[in-house]
Amino acid sequence: MMLSLPIEWLPALNRRSLRADTLAGLVGAAILLPQAMAYAVIAGLPPIYGIYCAIVPAIIAALFGSSRQMVSGPAAPISIVVFAAVAPLATPGSGQYITLVLTLTLLVGVIQLGFGLMRLGALVNFVSDSVIVGFTAGAAVLIAASQIGTLLGLPASGGGNLATVLGKLPQRLHELNPYATGVGLATLLMGIAARRWLPRVPYILAAMIGGTLLSVVINLVMGGSDKTGIQTVGTISSALPPLSLPALDIASWSTLASSAFALAVLGLTEAVSIARSIALRSGQVIDGDREFIAQGLSNIGGAFTSSYPSSGSFTRSGLNHQSGAQTGLASILSSLIVLLITLLFSPAFSLLPMSCIAGVLMLVAWKLIDFEQIRARVRASRDEAWIVGVTLMATLIANLEFAIYVGILVSLALYLNRTVKPPLTRAMPAHLPGTYHFVREHNRPECPQLAIRFLDGSLFFAAIAHTRRELARLRKDRPDAKYMLLLCSGVNHCDVAGSELISDEARRRRAAGGDLYLHNVKEPVLAMLDSTGVYDAMGKSNVFDAGASTIESVVEQLDPKVCAQCTLRSFHCCPPLPADEDGDDKPAPG
Repeated sequence: MMLSLPIEWLPALNRRSLRADTLAGLVGAAILLPQAMAYAVIAGLPPIYGIYCAIVPAIIAALFGSSRQMVSGPAAPISIVVFAAVAPLATPGSGQYITLVLTLTLLVGVIQLGFGLMRLGALVNFVSDSVIVGFTAGAAVLIAASQIGTLLGLPASGGGNLATVLGKLPQRLHELNPYATGVGLATLLMGIAARRWLPRVPYILAAMIGGTLLSVVINLVMGGSDKTGIQTVGTISSALPPLSLPALDIASWSTLASSAFALAVLGLTEAVSIARSIALRSGQVIDGDREFIAQGLSNIGGAFTSSYPSSGSFTRSGLNHQSGAQTGLASILSSLIVLLITLLFSPAFSLLPMSCIAGVLMLVAWKLIDFEQIRARVRASRDEAWIVGVTLMATLIANLEFAIYVGILVSLALYLNRTVKPPLTRAMPAHLPGTYHFVREHNRPECPQLAIRFLDGSLFFAAIAHTRRELARLRKDRPDAKYMLLLCSGVNHCDVAGSELISDEARRRRAAGGDLYLHNVKEPVLAMLDSTGVYDAMGKSNVFDAGASTIESVVEQLDPKVCAQCTLRSFHCCPPLPADEDGDDKPAPG
């Protein structure tokens, strides 16, 4: 695949789109600035690294991706996995820690680029959206829990699972700083108030500005930060992303390989899910392989420009689309505006209190928990509820990389469980006159001689045992129904084992004095039955096309003596009942 710049949106630039993209870029920058700094803190990095991550990776992803509205850069779930992966190996914020994070970013980009070049974009379809919903909810709880100490003005401590994070708090409460706690709680309350009563104002930005101003006032009244102990971000050395060099030794790569793979899968799933979600509303066509390449290139570029792993952002992408962005230029402008603001007002950022950032992250964490999606999945099916629940619990009690794998494995296991157990659903001919199709029906009486069933799944080796048991149960429950019509519209694939199952069922029913008929068999399935000799053995007259007068042909083969005694009249083509001497139909015996 060629790594060319997208021609999809570059030719679409005009005065109207430029105006719309500029407005969307300004709106996006307002939320990107505080988010980027807060997410960097989650990742265990100085806040400025969030700004770095919001510039070069975001611009590269916008240039090479297929989505016109998706915004890449720092993301909360990615940030917390980065911290969980690297914190056990080095002190967060240290030079060694930053080098390992840059190395992790490079590995993630290489893996993602490799997936894209191998055209594996469809792989993310195997990761259920419920995995992302459960993982994001669990990550949000961990984010909130990890910031409680900072909100209270306590010195930073290591991360871990929920029990580890919360277990450390009681022993450290004596170190609580009332001034920092006041700033953190005030930031939290101001954010809640802004979100409720000032919906047009970016509530995260409002909370961050309000918390910073409150901190400045407290320091002035109390005689300075030496008296209050309010810890701030400190001096920002450079707003321009400096060039960086990841570790290139095999030992570092092997140590980070597992985490890199988990992050690559999580990042790609998140990015493609966002792109497709927006595409449903905007009418775009998303190229999964191209998105893989864009994310890979953005992370490779980020590894050499002081960035940590990036991905698509649910919040900023949705805001970008709602703000009327027309092309990827909106995302690029948003990044450049953030860079410009940081360059012009870097002294102001040095006043930003850490407890203020903690309060903002509490707001972000609450917003990340999509209660509506969780409720929808719980109501939809038991399988979806299991995926969300297991992934969420694994996120809270286990390593985050492991939690991702657990969610994927559970979703795949449930999918395979459904695939290997194709149901046999009771069916009847449609009531409408002149129609030849069948409907799922449980109320109309069944013909005593004929069982009609939809087979809703492919006949491949893993599904044979279950299907064989279901057919045997049907023969046992209805021994008089010696004939069977199998409706095969849901059978997309059949292998040798499946054709042998069809052949065996036909032999059993013929041995009992009945027969087996197939309806609406798809071409690939019919080709397999033909190549294995089953088609000829059954007889071509036993296989009916869709739209054929199937039920009339099958009823002609039934035992007329049984039909003469039956009053169920299951089909419109059943033979008429014999008349008595008065011309009335004879009642059924008994």
